[in-house]
Amino acid sequence: MPVSIAMAGKGGTGKTTVSGMLIKYLVSRGKSPVLAVDADANANLNEILGLEVTDTLGNAREEMKKGIVPSGMTKDVFMSMRLEQAVMEQQGFDLVVMGQPEGAGCYCAANTLLTGFLERLSGNYPYVVMDNEAGMEHLSRLTTNNVDVLLIVTDTSRRGLQAGLRIHQLAKDLNIGVEKSYIIINQAKSDPSEVVKEMLDSNGLELAGVIPDDEQVYEFDMDGRPTIDIDDGNPALNAAYAIFDKIIP
Repeated sequence: MPVSIAMAGKGGTGKTTVSGMLIKYLVSRGKSPVLAVDADANANLNEILGLEVTDTLGNAREEMKKGIVPSGMTKDVFMSMRLEQAVMEQQGFDLVVMGQPEGAGCYCAANTLLTGFLERLSGNYPYVVMDNEAGMEHLSRLTTNNVDVLLIVTDTSRRGLQAGLRIHQLAKDLNIGVEKSYIIINQAKSDPSEVVKEMLDSNGLELAGVIPDDEQVYEFDMDGRPTIDIDDGNPALNAAYAIFDKIIP
């Protein structure tokens, strides 16, 4: 069974950037191939990884819903074929973008097939990294379930921390099979205060570590350059690697 790692957090905390750092870390540590799954409707993990999206699983879901299945081909075979077409293969990792439905209506049958094929695909990888949409919708819809590590990314704001604590609590309330949850404080200009530590301790959420605010990471983002190409000596990347060394099984 693959080790599954899901990302969560409020929008704007750098969750997708941290996802890219995690994928870079796993590949550099020889834990490849890694399956990267962009489950955010506003998909941009591909930009962090330096890839152009040519197809999504959402496209396959739309085609099946509209009945665009070649004659003589079952829906199962069609979805399997389209899933394979949507996998973007790279050195050390593959990326799958979930995408989103374009129209109204029920996608239950397509989603069921999609989930089953994605589970089968995941079995080919020792590690799966899922970058989820901001907030808690993916948890309430059970997009994130049966994961080994839930990494909740926050910035240093009180709202970011509170959102992280709510995500942690919701994951427990929904009983979705999260083995272990951690919080990562990203874009930090200083060490967390005692107030922050008390907030986390009182809610039973372990602080995995702190990633400092970094000008190079900011410049890469503003210039549209893939963060996965950032220098190995970068302080933010080194801090992230130290966190992953500690918490990734």
